Amino acid sequence: MPSAALTTAAPTTAAPTTAAPTTGTPGVGPLLREWRQRAGVSQLDLALRADSSARHISFIETGKTRPSREMVLRLAEHLDVPVRERNALLVAAGYAPEYPESSLDSPALEVLRLGLDRLLAGYDPYPALVLDGTYRVWGANRGASLLLDGVAPELLAQPLNAMRITLHPRGLAPRILNFQEWRGHLLDQMRRQLALLRSEPLRALYEEVAAYPAPPGGDERAGERSPLALPLIVGINGRRLSFLSTIATFNTPVDVTVSELALETFLPADAETARHLAELAG
Repeated sequence: MPSAALTTAAPTTAAPTTAAPTTGTPGVGPLLREWRQRAGVSQLDLALRADSSARHISFIETGKTRPSREMVLRLAEHLDVPVRERNALLVAAGYAPEYPESSLDSPALEVLRLGLDRLLAGYDPYPALVLDGTYRVWGANRGASLLLDGVAPELLAQPLNAMRITLHPRGLAPRILNFQEWRGHLLDQMRRQLALLRSEPLRALYEEVAAYPAPPGGDERAGERSPLALPLIVGINGRRLSFLSTIATFNTPVDVTVSELALETFLPADAETARHLAELAG
């Protein structure tokens, strides 16, 4: 597991270039209709939000009218379309992508990396991770290493993936005392993402981790509910530690990479866990 510093090996991505729709892929009209229907918005409601007309929206969706670049972006904004998918809409309409996809080690993201490093260090001794849209771990603090004791070495080889580490039977799974509940929560989270993103890497990861066998042993918290939120309950060195997970993302990102970064932190859910983490910090 990396220490507080973010790792700097990231996939190389090219700057946006002009692109035309690939033969056989849906045009921008059907894609916009799908996003509108997902949002539960009528053509009239969308037209009012976008300062257009229901007739114009209908013509766009049926392919009778090619929307301008500005109209595609305006409709995508009012439908809360993720940044990566906004680029896909533009390409489907025959325009160049609007949003760059920077490498995390790009000089343009240096200030962001330093800020995330400080956040990770500031959360110690509470575990904290920086993840991308496919749950690759780009950074972690010392507190996160507490959760990795006993994880198989092959799961700790780069690139680390939080879903594999958590759900694999040679990973954290055997020590998660409410494994069935936590597994269900994570798989539901991935399904919600897949409903918004056409991400083949994320779908492949989902299919992989969903097929992992459950570790031997029962689920001691089956049916029990926390009054606050579903905790992650882990048995570590004979101690029962309970954490509440929080996830922070960036507001109004204009870069695909930044839009998919998330800071996940694990806060103590009970006094025993808080005391143990304080002891480790001391």
